Amino acid sequence: MSKIFRAMILLVLVASCGSRQYSAPRDIDNACSIVRQNPDYLRAFSATERNWGVPIPTLMAIIYQESKFIGNNRPPHQYALGVIPMGRQSSAYGYSQALDGTWEEYQRRQGGRSARRDNIRDATDFMGWYMAQTVRETGVALSDTRNQYLAYHEGRSGFKRGTYNSKAWLVRIAGEVADRAVMYDAQLRTCNRR
Repeated sequence: MSKIFRAMILLVLVASCGSRQYSAPRDIDNACSIVRQNPDYLRAFSATERNWGVPIPTLMAIIYQESKFIGNNRPPHQYALGVIPMGRQSSAYGYSQALDGTWEEYQRRQGGRSARRDNIRDATDFMGWYMAQTVRETGVALSDTRNQYLAYHEGRSGFKRGTYNSKAWLVRIAGEVADRAVMYDAQLRTCNRR
């Protein structure tokens, strides 16, 4: 076997080890299908529920809304005059759509420097950490998916100021997130994942 051929095989093996699966599960409206297709998700959700007390259906509903379970999801680019790229709407990234500054705070205080927003376990731990702080600062229960989502989207300061009250679309979305959590909970009970 030639050295070039061996080097190419080694390169392919190394590259395949570093690749990640970022596509969404096939049926994101079915919690049982999501966790059956991605058992790592259920392990991550369960760890976050144990560590932070955030219900699995709440985590799943917020991830659905934020990233549709796409690990490397980003907000769309903005364009001037419809064609000149001006950058992204925000620095949100990953499953949790955490902003750069908030993620860096999480890394300093909880997750460590190696935590990644495109890693489901790190992303859900971030969400648990953030939502637990929301409970301390606002009193919103972890099981109150609607208000937890509003505080997650607007930030705790914005939530306390009621910034969402002027955003009818966001209040509607928060209701949909809460409804999805109820749906996911019922589904998880039928497939014995709760």
